Amino acid sequence: MAVSGDATQHSGRAADDGDGTSSKTANYRSVFDIIGPVMIGPSSSHTAGVVAIGRVVNEVFRDEPETIVVDYYESFAQTHQGHGTDFAIVGGVLGFATDDRRNENSLEIARRRGIHVSFVEKEGDSPVGHPNTAIVSVSNSRRSVQVVGVSIGGGVAQIKRIVVDGFDVRPRGTLPMLLLRGHDSDNQELGEKLRGVCLIGDVRSFGGQDTDERMYEYDLDSPLTQRMVEDVVHGDDRIFYLR
Repeated sequence: MAVSGDATQHSGRAADDGDGTSSKTANYRSVFDIIGPVMIGPSSSHTAGVVAIGRVVNEVFRDEPETIVVDYYESFAQTHQGHGTDFAIVGGVLGFATDDRRNENSLEIARRRGIHVSFVEKEGDSPVGHPNTAIVSVSNSRRSVQVVGVSIGGGVAQIKRIVVDGFDVRPRGTLPMLLLRGHDSDNQELGEKLRGVCLIGDVRSFGGQDTDERMYEYDLDSPLTQRMVEDVVHGDDRIFYLR
């Protein structure tokens, strides 16, 4: 699923911490990220953060998968079975929230829905330099998506790569973020909406294959409120809200 594409960075507005640095340079956005979320499972890095990776797959794929393949690296490859990582990541792909009790039965739920799930313990180092790395590939007869994510603790996930519809997106920050598929005029319109309701960092864009559209990545300083989601995201299938 390797896809080539060029990335362009656009100027944006980031929150200043008072020392000239942006708060977006930190892996954790608040003390609540360090404490971690309410979750199912024994470890935030092996369950809550992994659910978040799976939910990114769910949002980008937006369809019922026929196959789910998870490649684990380093720590994940060694401990995924005992730490609940398997059911957490599949639960996320199925769209379950971090504290949803259905996560515990996600493998059986997937089986009943006719979804083939497989886990691969990869040897060697993580391709993105983190011990808690998972590469999730989902597909059906219509499309396929691949997401590379790492769980950094406290239920926080970083998405390192998203391959979808001929675009190869390489995010830099932690969740949440927005993706927009469109043209420069669409980017300008969404940017104006976002700057009216929240702080955003730099906006980066990625070219795709066989299209004049681009995929725009907006790194958000904090999650959108439900009202913001309704005003900005709902009703526009070109926008992916990843959280």
